[in-house]
Amino acid sequence: MYLQRGGADLIQEPKNIVVSEKIKRDGIISYEVLDGMVDWVRVIDENGIIIYANKSMREALGNDIVGERCFSVIGKSCACTRCITNATINTGEIVEKEEVIKERIFSVKSSPVKDIDGNIYAAVEVFRDVTNERKLEREIIKKNEKMSKDLNFARTIQKKILPKQGVLGLLKIDYLYFPSEMLSGDIFDVNRIDDNLTGIYISDVVGHGITASIMTMFIRQAMKSIKYEYLDPSEAISELHQRFLDLNLDTDKYFTIFYGIFDKRDNTFEYVNGGHNCIPLHINTKGIDFLEAKGYPITCLFDSIKYEKKSIKLEKGDKILFYTDGVIETRNEKGELFGFDRLIDITNINRENLLNAIEKNLNEFKYKDIDDDFALVTIELID
Repeated sequence: MYLQRGGADLIQEPKNIVVSEKIKRDGIISYEVLDGMVDWVRVIDENGIIIYANKSMREALGNDIVGERCFSVIGKSCACTRCITNATINTGEIVEKEEVIKERIFSVKSSPVKDIDGNIYAAVEVFRDVTNERKLEREIIKKNEKMSKDLNFARTIQKKILPKQGVLGLLKIDYLYFPSEMLSGDIFDVNRIDDNLTGIYISDVVGHGITASIMTMFIRQAMKSIKYEYLDPSEAISELHQRFLDLNLDTDKYFTIFYGIFDKRDNTFEYVNGGHNCIPLHINTKGIDFLEAKGYPITCLFDSIKYEKKSIKLEKGDKILFYTDGVIETRNEKGELFGFDRLIDITNINRENLLNAIEKNLNEFKYKDIDDDFALVTIELID
């Protein structure tokens, strides 16, 4: 930036400061443009003396500030500990900091002023009032802190409502649960319906975060009442669909669910699939069977949905593995999916310690933090 001595007649020269000796003739600057700026602008020489101030700054701090020490006009009794003017003049670099002046916060940027020979002899400082921005930032930080506390509370509740691990009647329950954010769109539950029947479901809500987690609360509460009213899993999920329609949500809100009912009288497991693309695995002495059944996701695109019901008989030691797509869609550094086949291979090799083996392989496979919720649930017939 160059300054022209021709503009020196616009600068006051109190206290015998000979401004014409401080500003060289060789450059050009439009003082009219600077005087039209809302931001404050001042030029300071190597001795810390103000040799120019634009109209906005003079009106705010006084018309006699030219010729004053740079720190005194902003209410300080001594030079700043971190003087950006000196830093700019000594290094030629653009330097920034913030100053509080008359209870207003300013972002100050200092740039070098050179003569025609390229020698730095002053610095120009531009003061931009950022008081409102900083106030807004503080408000946002405060609100974010509150939201973070609320989310932590909701996360705690979401974890607390998961079923207990351990033995329920003839079944041993175990699971792994990892939300990608503070709150998850995956939910599962194991509910005792009566002395003979136990209901098991796993559900995956589109998306994740707050919206998805609220939908999981709907699923949980709806299934809590449906399980007693409808002992046929096909009828139960059809009723769940009808209750979802009553919410009058947009078409981009939907979820999948796999639901089954175990009957300890004959060890049968009747099940339906509501669009859940992660087919549960029936792990038995003969190998692995896939619990496939036809059915659409729970969505407002359909007024009425019928679900295909199927049934299997469990033997002692049999397991069923339920999971969500966050497992098989985990990617490695090459962008490859963890995939269904890899899950099958791990299951075949590690039947006794299955969930730990899957978790270990996922951690070794993934390239970065998993960006989708995932849940794994096993039930085992132990008697």
